[in-house]
Parts: sequence; C-alpha cells; structure tokens
Amino acid sequence: SSLVPSSHTRATIGRWLCLAYTLTLITDLVLLLWHWKTLGDRYFISHHLAALYAYQYVLARGLLPYFANFRLIAELSTPFVNQRWFFEVLGVPRSARLVVLNGTAMSISFFFVRIAVIPSYYRQVASSFGTAAFHRLGLGPQCAWIISSLALDILNTIWMYKIARGCWKILFRSHMHRKTEPSKSF
Repeated sequence: SSLVPSSHTRATIGRWLCLAYTLTLITDLVLLLWHWKTLGDRYFISHHLAALYAYQYVLARGLLPYFANFRLIAELSTPFVNQRWFFEVLGVPRSARLVVLNGTAMSISFFFVRIAVIPSYYRQVASSFGTAAFHRLGLGPQCAWIISSLALDILNTIWMYKIARGCWKILFRSHMHRKTEPSKSF
C-alpha cells in the first residue's frame, strides 16, 4: 500500500474541505448581514459571494477541487485578521504590544498566503487554458473559476494595501514615538 492517497481520496478530502469552508462562509455571511451596523462591509460581502459562487461548482459537480483548495490556503491569515477585529472591539489601543505583534503577523501572513501566491496560481490557471479538460468544464464553471479568482485577488490586493499602510503607520509611529519621547531616566 502506498503512503500517497489515491486521486479519488484526495478529491474527496478536497470536497470535504470545501464544504467546511462553504459552511463557514455562509455562517460568516449571515453574521455580517445580521450585525451589519457593526460588521457590515460591502467588500466582505463581495468576497463571500464570489467564493460561494465558485465553491458551489466544487460541491455540486466536483469540479476544480485543486484550484478551490489552493484558494483555501489564503485562509491561513484569517485568525490574525479576526484577532485584529477582537482587539478593536475590545478597545485595545493600536499601539499596544499585542496589537502591533498581531498586526505584523497579519501583514506578513496575508502577504504570503494571499498575494505572493498569485503568480503561481495564475500560472496553473493559464496552463489549463485550451486543454480538453478546460473545454469539458463548460462556460458556467469557466466563468465562475476565472471571475471569482480575479474578484478575490482584486479584493485581496486592496486589503493588502490597506493592511500594509496601517502596519507601516503603527510601526513607524511607534518607532518615532519612542525616539521623541523624553527619557524617563532623568
């Protein structure tokens, strides 16, 4: 027996992972809508709807599980994003050490799992164009795959810019504040 699972087993595991993520997205979407005044953000809604649109093809027809699970790697940054929100709700100052550390971890993880993988992802997408498998997908899944991927990457790029700008401000302001603060040793 091989240590490498069969392609059927890998596809089944991939679909289960997509199901778990889809249920998480639906729950999150309901919470966003329910608590719109506190949590609502049209970009989050767009993100969730684009992902749900694409994942329904994986769940209903078993299409593109490799690409769907490749996209799931992006969620490794989510704990830091959520922790940032918790700090904000609790009123912890942005200059607090834990907030700065979490923000730095969020920036780094967000970059590596959502932005740095973009060229590799689209290299794989491009290599499938024109193949028999690509044509067998049909127009609906092709559009869901490409449009949702582009939408998610545009949103992630916008968010990365905002995250990097915020992280830079906090780190720079904290650094400048320490330099200009009078010494307490007097």
